[in-house]
Amino acid sequence: MSKVYDDMMNGEIYWPGDEKLMKQQLDCMEKLYDYNATRPHEWEKRQKLLKEMLAEVGEDCYIEPPLHANWGGHHLHLGKQVYANYNLTAVDDGEIFIGDYTMIGPNVTLATPNHPLAPELREKGYQYNLPIRIGKNVWLGAGVIVVPGVTIGDNTVIGAGSVVTRDIPAGVLAFGVPCRVQRELGERDWEFYHKGRRVPQELLKYRRPGKETQA
Repeated sequence: MSKVYDDMMNGEIYWPGDEKLMKQQLDCMEKLYDYNATRPHEWEKRQKLLKEMLAEVGEDCYIEPPLHANWGGHHLHLGKQVYANYNLTAVDDGEIFIGDYTMIGPNVTLATPNHPLAPELREKGYQYNLPIRIGKNVWLGAGVIVVPGVTIGDNTVIGAGSVVTRDIPAGVLAFGVPCRVQRELGERDWEFYHKGRRVPQELLKYRRPGKETQA
């Protein structure tokens, strides 16, 4: 790999207009266009393309087309059984890590690139990238935006329309603009799943002994 690619992946400021870098990026995007052209019953074809496109993909992952990714998913790492609804935008100039069982609502944006505040550097197109890390069993609601460098802990829920500008710990409900922790997930989340609607008794078998604070 070239020095400019190394800078891109290591959080250093760089110029994305480098000719070799741009060719590498365009090559990575070719299979993304194939993926977005697949038909609903072409499950096996989609799985094959994901394995070719993405940096890592675990078992039984599903991404509803269209998927939008600056590098065609080349820097996108998925654990197992990750689900993403329509119009996931993974601005993967830097690395994006998504843990097992995580669910992503429609129109979510995960953006790793940033630009310097100095106007003269922005005018020249310079940027830098910071990785995004999303834990296991996270739920990102519809329209969530996650900005560069953010980490979201395991089992956390991010409410629809939130803009996540800082790290969010594990096992909490967080929402807002900017996104803030509202409360921990725990006992009452096993009593009611929505307002006054009780969790059916037969589902309580899935509760993890000794981990009541994690829904």
